[in-house]
Amino acid sequence: MAPAAAVAKPPPKRRRALYPRRLPYLLIAPAGLLMLGFIAYPVISVFYYSLQHYNPTKPWRNGFAGFENFTHAFTQDPMFWDTLQFSVKWVVVEVGLQLLFGLALALIVNQTFIGRGISRAMVFSPWAVSGVLTSVIWVLLYNSQTGITRYLADMGIGSYGTSWLSDTGTVFSAAIIADLWRGVPFFAILILADLQSVSKDLYEAAEVDGASRFRQFIHITLPHLKNAIVLSTLLRAVWEFNNVDLLYTLTGGGPAGATTTLPLYVANTSVDAHNFGYASALTTVAFVILLFFSILYLRLSKFGSDDK
Repeated sequence: MAPAAAVAKPPPKRRRALYPRRLPYLLIAPAGLLMLGFIAYPVISVFYYSLQHYNPTKPWRNGFAGFENFTHAFTQDPMFWDTLQFSVKWVVVEVGLQLLFGLALALIVNQTFIGRGISRAMVFSPWAVSGVLTSVIWVLLYNSQTGITRYLADMGIGSYGTSWLSDTGTVFSAAIIADLWRGVPFFAILILADLQSVSKDLYEAAEVDGASRFRQFIHITLPHLKNAIVLSTLLRAVWEFNNVDLLYTLTGGGPAGATTTLPLYVANTSVDAHNFGYASALTTVAFVILLFFSILYLRLSKFGSDDK
């Protein structure tokens, strides 16, 4: 009698149990590798060129520089310190004002009133506008012939031909206002989303205990919004530090370099001067500064701790 056909043995139970666990990682592996390539390659390239003298217009000077680019930035380039100082000033003022106005707007549109949906759409609409388009809008508004200053001069305020973007005394305030118009809705959106999850029972209990609106805001609303505020301020601080499109289109870093941030200085150094090695060193310094600030800010703010 012929032997029975061999029957394939099922895989061990342990091996079969591993299949469901590995499947999600296998499915996301292609996308993960692509993201890693798109992120890791530019970062490694910047670190590499920061240690090089690399200028395509002067190939005879190209070569290994070591830490010479960094030494030049910290000891021989006053523009580096000026732009870094302005970047810190720009971030602190912008993020602080955006948080203040965004919180106020979120509290307003969180109330129940007629036309609340339209009001929310109007508040959030500037966030949908690109940075370059925002700059173009405000360039037209600040135009000395057809903009705000022309109408103010017609009312006897100021003089004709005044340009806020070409005056070192007013350019910073003008740029702040333009970026506030687009940045405030970001805070309003995130804070309003978190306000929706605050239990009404807390406010009702506080009212029964005789707590005023101000005390309810301090002891209920703000503690609940802590994580949303920390996250939004951190994200916006990083974005404002790296702000190039608005300032480049609005002022070009002028007048006389009065509105030149460190990233804008990096862009001018690489694109205009073709000094990619030195620009990479400046970018590396900016990356380290942002990384250190982010870690320190998250640790000091105790982001994610459940202390509501």
